[in-house]
Amino acid sequence: MSVDPPPLISLLTDFGLTDGYVGAMKGVILGITPHARIVDLSHEVPPQDVAAGAFILGRAYPYFSAATIHVAVVDPGVGSNRRPILLRCARGTFIGPDNGIFEAVLATEPDVEAYELNAPAYWLPQISTTFHGRDVFAPSAAHLAGGVPPTRLGRRVPLDTLVRLPHPEPRRGAEAVYGQIIYVDHFGNAVSNIPAAWVDALGPRAGLEVVLGPLRLRGVHATYADVLPGEPLALVASAGLLEVAIRDGNAARGLGVRDGDRLECHGESA
Repeated sequence: MSVDPPPLISLLTDFGLTDGYVGAMKGVILGITPHARIVDLSHEVPPQDVAAGAFILGRAYPYFSAATIHVAVVDPGVGSNRRPILLRCARGTFIGPDNGIFEAVLATEPDVEAYELNAPAYWLPQISTTFHGRDVFAPSAAHLAGGVPPTRLGRRVPLDTLVRLPHPEPRRGAEAVYGQIIYVDHFGNAVSNIPAAWVDALGPRAGLEVVLGPLRLRGVHATYADVLPGEPLALVASAGLLEVAIRDGNAARGLGVRDGDRLECHGESA
């Protein structure tokens, strides 16, 4: 006789781990659905940086089972008229604020259903205007994990009413591709929106040139260890995107790289 696995809930926030906010959310979830499993995806999203939270979530959720409930709370508009929402698709269920945090899901997944969470019976009795992660999102996720259907948690809303983030697209030329830095990770690596397939279409990686402001880097490497400590390099890393890094260093600090900076990759004959 097969036994269903316990429900899995992932948490992504900008709360950090100092103040007990994450622990309070877990306490709420386990108080409602004690058999749930909880995975900490990240609690070190830069404060109020919705785009960074969306990037982190977008790169992580495909590695979870489709039954996972992902709670993402990077919520500078908490207490305002922004909506609490639930998204459901073939790759998972997502709960959080309607502020663009689920941009990667909406940009990637087909057949997404969206619900506005509007059933206070499934929230905590007292709702703080500053902590919906604890009072709205955590209990909603717990009830969902316990078997309450989305239709009881909220009302269906059209996808075109949801908040979307700007989604910068790279551009292809005859012998070069042009993009921009979209995320700086914990190590200071500057990740662009140029996919590996576009890089490889320009020719052998060793002969390519990557341009970031005044910096010109020869070759797109396979690992950080391909250059000496302290040297900058371009490579395609685990996200499948072209990035610029400094071996054993921090490219964002060392090179002054920021989100939105232009990045180019040129073929050998360009």
